[in-house]
Amino acid sequence: MESATLSKPPLITEISKEFTFEAAHRLPHVPPGHKCSRVHGHSYRVEITLRGPVHPTFGWVVDFADLTAAWQPLHAQLDHRLLNEVPGLENPTSELLAAWVFERVNIPGTRVTKVHVAETCTSSSTVFAAER
Repeated sequence: MESATLSKPPLITEISKEFTFEAAHRLPHVPPGHKCSRVHGHSYRVEITLRGPVHPTFGWVVDFADLTAAWQPLHAQLDHRLLNEVPGLENPTSELLAAWVFERVNIPGTRVTKVHVAETCTSSSTVFAAER
């Protein structure tokens, strides 16, 4: 009697790349006297994760250089800026910043699944793609 051949489940591949930028912000909706109501700066770390098939020839989901190229226009809008002055970031919490980046990163043939934004070494926010 032959044993049944088990098929392997399909593999799902995600890649991530981290980027940094420096910026200032203030949170306009916090109570008076809250430390975040004053203008202050952060060294932000942004990690963008995307999902897609592994290319049969190249062996990658996407060239990391393409992910870097997709990030560059966002970096130009954020780096060394007052985030409150960036359209769509009038209340620049890390949660809203992560969503802002998520909505603007697009690489054909892949799907952004997660954007993680850290504003300090201990405080961060992550936004995920809705399940399909």
